[in-house]
Amino acid sequence: MTDWQERIDAFWAGFDEDRPQDMIRRMRALVAELAPDDARGPFELGGVFDSLGMEQIAAAHYRRALELGLDDERAARLAIQHGSTLRNLDRIDEAIEVLAHAPDHEAVGDARAVFLALALHDAGRSGEAVRVLVEALEPSLPRYRRSVRGYARELPEPPRHGA
Repeated sequence: MTDWQERIDAFWAGFDEDRPQDMIRRMRALVAELAPDDARGPFELGGVFDSLGMEQIAAAHYRRALELGLDDERAARLAIQHGSTLRNLDRIDEAIEVLAHAPDHEAVGDARAVFLALALHDAGRSGEAVRVLVEALEPSLPRYRRSVRGYARELPEPPRHGA
């Protein structure tokens, strides 16, 4: 882990939404240490604006991070954060598209399924939302997995991950 990443982690551990301008200023200072074409900068800035409820600004930073490209873990996190932001901006179809194709990574676990289900629900596609959640939970069940898989197949088909 780099010194920069340790300071980013410390920033997020002490994040204070009651001091938005200070949080923005502190993150901008950290990002200024990076090269202008380092996607980690807009990714982290997007996260700050997102966390402060400034989704329009966050979405612009997320788009820039997407253009520049991120490592696998941050790409998975970005897809979830960007999809959630699009949902909050009432751009539901875009949110579903981003979340349906979000890359898997252990750092995000089943978060993709949760955020996709929320977006599907907002789109009035609650049957698909339930199926996404049931399919995400099924592998963790100690019993009844076959039954749960069967019930999930009876629900509407959601957009397929990676399709």
